[in-house]
Amino acid sequence: MGLLDRIRKEWFILGIVLVIVAAKWEPSIGQKGGPLVPEITITYIAVSAIFFNSGLSLKTEELTSALMHVKLHLFVQIFTLVFFPSAIWLFLQLLSITSINEWLLKGLQTVGCMPPPVSSAVILTKAVGGNEAAAIFNSAFGSFLGIVITPLLLLLFLGHPLLCLLHLYSHNCS
Repeated sequence: MGLLDRIRKEWFILGIVLVIVAAKWEPSIGQKGGPLVPEITITYIAVSAIFFNSGLSLKTEELTSALMHVKLHLFVQIFTLVFFPSAIWLFLQLLSITSINEWLLKGLQTVGCMPPPVSSAVILTKAVGGNEAAAIFNSAFGSFLGIVITPLLLLLFLGHPLLCLLHLYSHNCS
């Protein structure tokens, strides 16, 4: 496989790397209020365009077939909403004996409890030739489940200090 063929195949990953490097060199372009206006373009336009494009490229039969893979959906949801947050918690227990800031560890646990971003899950699945219909379903379903599951996971893993965040000025928190 030649270099040009490899670049064509890996265009998405190369694009991500390029954008990260560009953001490092000139972060003001993507900042809030910057020329890209990310508070509008990313929140509304980009995510909508990804779902619209994915929806147009799917055949109804593919989507119907993907919905029938119940074991796949159970595996994906259990992995992302149970196994991954638990694995992160175990890893953070090891890190907690180091000098890493406690709030950084709580932030990592918070991110670990969230469902994966919908747009990247669909794009990466499409880039590697995976089951795009199943990815769309699991991303959307995981986001809906995350509305209920994420706060419960945070309460389970972070416990009482999470409640203190709701009462920032409370003197009862340790």
